[in-house]
Amino acid sequence: MKQHKFFIVFLFLLVALRPYNGFANNTGNSIDVQEIVMGHTGDSHDWHIITINGHHISIPLPIIVKNNDGKWFCFSSSEINHSPRGFYKGFCIPSTGENKGKVCEVINGKQSVVKLDLSITKNVVQLWIVVIVMLLIFIGCARWYSNKDERNEAPKGFVGFVEMFVMMIHDDVIKACVGEKHYKKYAPYLLTAFFFIFISNLMGLIPIFPGGANLTGNIAITFVLAIFTFFAVNLFGNKEYWLDIFWPKVPVWLKCPVPMMPVIELFGIFTKPFALMVRLFANIFAGHAIVLSLTCVIFISCQLGLAIGAGLSTVSVIMIIFMDCLELLVAFIQAYVFTMLSSIFIGLAHAEAHE
Repeated sequence: MKQHKFFIVFLFLLVALRPYNGFANNTGNSIDVQEIVMGHTGDSHDWHIITINGHHISIPLPIIVKNNDGKWFCFSSSEINHSPRGFYKGFCIPSTGENKGKVCEVINGKQSVVKLDLSITKNVVQLWIVVIVMLLIFIGCARWYSNKDERNEAPKGFVGFVEMFVMMIHDDVIKACVGEKHYKKYAPYLLTAFFFIFISNLMGLIPIFPGGANLTGNIAITFVLAIFTFFAVNLFGNKEYWLDIFWPKVPVWLKCPVPMMPVIELFGIFTKPFALMVRLFANIFAGHAIVLSLTCVIFISCQLGLAIGAGLSTVSVIMIIFMDCLELLVAFIQAYVFTMLSSIFIGLAHAEAHE
């Protein structure tokens, strides 16, 4: 019976893949995996929804730029996309070359990147959506606590589910790593960072609007998060923290006359946030890239014949499902690790004096 079920599933895949096989053979176009991966994981000036019969359906986003003459322009990205020549008011968005995806001004037939670009891109919209989701979640939870006495009635349902995450991060991570004495003033930032990263990661796994943007897989976002931790550590570090950097408790010959250890410790001030930035960016970006690459394998294998295409496609689908499940775990782990390491770094900045 199991063998019959497997044969039916295999036969279904053979039939289902025939249109893709015919499409690949008829078009004769090779699939550029790098272009597909970078296009889906990168930022853009419109939000692509779906392509039907070669017609792209997307949500246009506002372009706000300042040209080289100091004049401001604001218009929809659809004005450029729907223009026959690909230009609007002297601006264009190249699809190839070193300025690919950037708003450029055309001067004497040459393209140059605009002086200042404040356009609302896909990642910006996704960031706003994540913020709105967070506000809805926590305002809803706050309203429950304002109307109930939590000492007599435990939260249930969604509020209880959110409280589980809050208490886990608050007690097991922030309070434990920062310390009983100083954790309260850092808890709002660290909890916000955790839920922002977690929800952003989950939204990135949704393949359709309002999800699908690679927010935490954008190094600009992780850079800002790492900068926040950098300031929280170094602006509020106590005397012992700076003493351990410039005059660490090591043999004197490691500090004077050549300040080897102080230089290493000073360098470590910048490597810690750098590690936070790269770790989050690389893990999220790599997960999306692997899923997209496995999806491309399905269409590439269709060009190799029906039998080979069905076999490789079956393996690819299984791997995609596995990677999607793994990405759900990674979405939580990366938010947890970022919060935990930030808490540890902040706790080290408030170290007590050594006996």
